[in-house]
This record gives sequence, structure tokens and C-alpha cells, in this order.
Amino acid sequence: MVFGRLMGMALVVLTVVFVCLWFYARAAKREKLEVKWDKDQGPGRRESFVQAEMMAYEGSLKRKLIWGVYVIPGTLLAILIYVTNMG
Repeated sequence: MVFGRLMGMALVVLTVVFVCLWFYARAAKREKLEVKWDKDQGPGRRESFVQAEMMAYEGSLKRKLIWGVYVIPGTLLAILIYVTNMG
């Protein structure tokens, strides 16, 4: 029961962290792309360029964030619990 509550709270906190990192990373990447287009005066319209590059970036961003926010900390927590209970 207590473990279930702990995991539920951890999931909520990690989801909040995931969403915050998602918005921050998207905003930072968009800013870099806009600066790059302004510097190079790339082909086409600025918004079209940024939109196309952001679509390519979002797939990799989601995978990185899932691994960095959910999988790796969850695995480390599972290892810690296992070592603590078996030791």
C-alpha cells in the first residue's frame, strides 16, 4: 500500500518534470532555429523553416525525455530497492 502511494506520487512528480522539460527544450530549440534562420536568411519563410525543423526535433526530444525522466530514474530506484532489501 505504501509502496503504491510512493510510486503514484513519484509518477506525478516525474510527469510534472517531464512536461516542464518538454516546454523548456522546445522553446530553446525554437529560439536557436529562429536565430539560425535570421543569421543565414535561409530558404523560404522563417516560420516554415522553424516548423519543419521542430517536427524533426520533437520525435528525438520525446525519446530522450522519456529515457531521462522515467526509465533511467525508475531503473535506478528499482536497483536501489533491490540492493537495500537483499543486503
